[in-house]
This record gives sequence, structure tokens and C-alpha cells, in this order.
Amino acid sequence: MPSRLAALQRGSVTAPEKSQVLTPALILGVLGVVYGDIGTSPLYALRASLLLFTGGGLERWEILGILSLIIWALILTVTVKYVVFVLRADNRGEGGILALMALAQRTLTSDRARWGVALIGITGACLFFGDGIITPAISVLSAVEGLKVVSPHFEDAVIPIALAILLALFLVQYRGTGLMGAVFGPICAAWFGTLAVLGVWEMLHNPVVLLALSPHYALMFCIEYRFAAFIAFGSVVLAVTGAEALYADMGHFGRRPIRWAWLWLVLPALALNYLGQGALLLRDPAAIENPFFLLAPDWFRLPLVFLATAATIIASQAMISGAYTIARQCVQLGFIPRLAVNHTSATEEGQIYMPQINALLLIGVVILVMEFHTSDNLAAAYGIAVTGTFVCTTILAFIVFRRQFGWSWPLVAAVFVPLLLLDLLFFFSNVLKIPQGGYVPLVLGAALFVMMTTWHRGRELLFARFRQDGLPLKSFIARLPQSRTVRVPGTAVFMTSQADFLPGALLHNLKHNKVLHERVLFVTVANEAVPYVPVDQRRVVEQLAPDIHRIALRYGFQESPNIPKELEALKEVGIPFEPMQTSYFLGRETVVAAAVPKMSKWRQWLFTIMSRNAVPATEFFRIPSDRVVELGVRVAI
Repeated sequence: MPSRLAALQRGSVTAPEKSQVLTPALILGVLGVVYGDIGTSPLYALRASLLLFTGGGLERWEILGILSLIIWALILTVTVKYVVFVLRADNRGEGGILALMALAQRTLTSDRARWGVALIGITGACLFFGDGIITPAISVLSAVEGLKVVSPHFEDAVIPIALAILLALFLVQYRGTGLMGAVFGPICAAWFGTLAVLGVWEMLHNPVVLLALSPHYALMFCIEYRFAAFIAFGSVVLAVTGAEALYADMGHFGRRPIRWAWLWLVLPALALNYLGQGALLLRDPAAIENPFFLLAPDWFRLPLVFLATAATIIASQAMISGAYTIARQCVQLGFIPRLAVNHTSATEEGQIYMPQINALLLIGVVILVMEFHTSDNLAAAYGIAVTGTFVCTTILAFIVFRRQFGWSWPLVAAVFVPLLLLDLLFFFSNVLKIPQGGYVPLVLGAALFVMMTTWHRGRELLFARFRQDGLPLKSFIARLPQSRTVRVPGTAVFMTSQADFLPGALLHNLKHNKVLHERVLFVTVANEAVPYVPVDQRRVVEQLAPDIHRIALRYGFQESPNIPKELEALKEVGIPFEPMQTSYFLGRETVVAAAVPKMSKWRQWLFTIMSRNAVPATEFFRIPSDRVVELGVRVAI
């Protein structure tokens, strides 16, 4: 078994492209899933960036400088960092902060270094959850706020309408995204087309705005305004929110369609719309009230509100689905307790619904809308979550490109140090907004970080105690023929996390029932730091004695275990398995404080609470509840 695990980990890092043919359906899928978040940034990014300079009236240099910063943020952060470089670092075809973390860990030999990389990945994942709560709130609010441009009478209706939309969105999650996904692509295509047309139409009236394409205006703006420009960076970053989705969704589409859609559709549409908003503000600075919706003629503003609302729902759906994926990855990698995972598609493994995560997201979104009221107020909270994830991604990419891809130190420093400095500039400019709302993702991220590290540490101590107190499995097998143990018909499956030690459930069964089944299977589930484990490498079967086998089942962090399904497949290797003649024996641990505790009291209390609220192993592993025998055991840590 160790040799096969090593062979898997030595496997190729890069998987072949999901699709080499760029079909219209594929591009529509990319637009609908990958670019929903960043595609709705024009609703609020430019306005939020310019609000700092409206005190004495907007000047031409200010508008052109901010526009230039936004355009070049799109080029450097999204195009150069993600599209050109980070998309190369796929973990067997999958992307995302945790996939990158696992890839970086694979290149390290020191346990301390691997744990340090894990902390960076956990931090990025925690901030991603903050992003997942803020995105639906700010996106839907910014779209519904367009009603105030249509008519001031709608002002009091903005929050109730936004809450109704968000509530409906979360309540239909249990039905899955398959039906909604069928219309995501066309709506997003219409959205990006509208962005481009509105921008071009206004630019034709004031083409001088094209000067903002020159980085000269961004540099001069920074030199002229200095600290004010530094503060403005905290809002400029709103234009690149959603960039992480390019990498996170690579496993669904492959890097080529994502790159093509960005370079030829999304980036031009975003740039044209920002330039159009800038042209409008150059002509009429009073349009800062809502430059996006004021781009449209009067007759089109109400339809534009409906289209923008649909686009923000798509952006929100992408973040909600992403939160489910990250949560499942955290469970599989051992950072949070088992959670319920409901599969909403019979054919697509990635389409899942996690009720606990959905409920927590909904509660968080409602609180944010009720507390902050407007998208401008939420902008302060948004930036830190996004920029913190950017910093974590860049650091992990630095490690992967240096150690996995063998880049020289000068080359990797020349590429990633400037990008890291830009990310840090964005991050620290948002730190100034902590009193205005930036504390939200920090508080949430800190709480999640403490919970994840506590759970990981508690499980390590638990497994160490099992190994310390356990009976080696080989010793039990060696003494079994002389033990005169009564064998009874049927199959017993003992679930154990320690493959080399006798499960406590078996010892308790022998002690109280004095019998052992005629067929015994010791099943261990291992979660690997890869997205998917090939089917032919899923099971490792070892015969320990006649009718006694040890089975190792391996799953990637993108997969959900199904123990009965895997055991039924044992017939292929000559092991009889009858589901109705099989009993599953599981141990239920009750954690108590040891004489010399290895965790502080508050962390031990937190670990106990998390253990009690974890989804039962029977549900998580999809074991029939009527075939399960649970035996309790007290474990001191």
C-alpha cells in the first residue's frame, strides 16, 4: 500500500485539458460559471473608487487616474498573475487555493514547512468563506439599487427586494444548479454584450477617455495623490474581485477556454464599460450618483436593472457553489468535521448541496444586508477578503513554481515578487477600512481559522492516542487461531482510521458478545492531497488470514466516500459480499480531558462541541443505518 501511495504522489502534476475544442456551449458555460462575480464589478467598482475625491468635485485627472488604475489592475492581477501564470499550477487538472496548497505541500519534506503551507491554505480558505458571504450581499444590493435611478420612489424598497431575492436564492439551493446552469451562460453573454455596447456608445461621445489606457495616468495619479491614491487602491481592487474563480473553476472547464473567454470576451467588455463610465463622468461629474445605470438611456434602465439582478444572482450562485466545494475539500483534508453532502445530480459529482453551509451563508448574508444597507458600505468589507486570498495564492504559487516546476530563484522572484507587492498594496489599503466594515471578513476568518486548526490538532491527538493504546492488528491475527473465538455467519465491516491497529469496536464486540463473524473486513478511508483518485487505484486489498481482509479506500478532496458501493465491488477480486448479510461496526469516541491535557481547556471544549455536531459516520460514508452497530469509547487527550 505505501508503494502505491508513493507512486500516486509521484504522478504527473498537470492533467490533460478537459476540452481542446472551443465550442459555443463551452464558452457560454465558462461565462456563466467562471466570470459571474468579476463580471458584476462594474456595478460598483468605479463609483466606490471615485467617492473619495468627490468632496471638491471630480477633476479630469482624478477620473483618468482611477480608470487607469482599474484597467491595469485587470491586466496585472487577472491577466498576468492568474491567466498567464497561476493557471499553469493545476493539481491533476483541479485549481483553487486548497488544490494549490496540496500541490505546494507535495514538494516539501519538512513537517514544519508542510504545516506552514497548510496554514497559508487554511487562511485563504477562511477568507474565501468571508468572500462567499459578502459577494451575494453586495452584488444583489448594487443591482437592486438601480431602481433608485429609475425612480426615487423605489429607495425604500431596495432592501426588502434584495432580501427577498437572496432568500429565494438560498432556499432553492437544495434543488441543485443543473436547471439554473442551463440559462446562466446565455444571460451572462447578454450581460457582457450589454456592458460593451453601453461603454462604446458613451466613448463615442468622449473618446478622450481612451487616454486612461496608458499606465502614465496611473503612475502620475499615484505620484500626485500619494496617500489618497493608497486609500483609493482599497476600492480599485473591487474591479478584480472574482479573479480567484478563474483558478478555482479550472477543473470544470480546463485552462484554455478560461483563458480564451477572458482575453477575447470578458476583459474587452469590462474595459469598455469602465471606459464608458469614465467618459460619462468626464462629460457629467454629477453622474457619480450611479455611473453604471446612468450609462443607459431612460427607456433601457428598468430592463437593465432586471438584467443586472440576474447577473448578480449568477455571481452569487457561483460563490455559493464554490463555498460548498471548499467546505467539502476542508472536510476531506481533515480541517473541519464531517458535514452533510447531498448530491443534486445523478451524473455530475461536483453538483452538491450542503445544508449546514447554506444555512450559515444565508444567516451571514441577511445580517450584512440589514447592517450595512448599501453596496457602498459593504465595499469596505469586501476588499480584505479578496486581497487576503490574493496574497495567500501568490505565496503558494511562488513555492510551487520554484520547487515543483524548477524555476530559478531570479526568475520566480522577478515574476512573483512584483505581483506579491501589488497584492500587499491592495491588502494594506483595505486594512484602513477595518473600522468601516473590514472587520467582518477578519472576524469571520479568524473564527474559522481557530476552528480548523483546533479540529486538525484534536484529530491528531486522537489518532496518537489510538496508536498508543491500540493492539497491533498483526498480533491479534497471529493469536486468533488459538483463541477459540466463536465464528458466526455473515460479514462484519469494522471502520477504522488506523489501518495497523485493531479497531476498538472489535475489542468491545469480542468482550461483550464473545463472537466474531466468519468474514471480517477492516476498512480504512484515506483522504489524499489530490482532487480525484483513479478508479483502478481506489482500493488496496490485503488478505490477513482466511476470510479476513484489510481494505484501504482512497478518495481525493473533490470526492465523497461511498463505502457500500466500494465493498460491493469486492466481488471482482473474489471476496463475497452480501449487503443484507453485512453489519458495520463503528466506534463513537467521547473525548475527555487527560491527566496532563495536551490542549488548552477552551480548545478542548471547542473540539468536543465540533465532534458532537459532526455528521454521523453512517450518513457521511453512506452506510445503511439499519446495518450499523455503534460502540462507544472514552478517549483522553
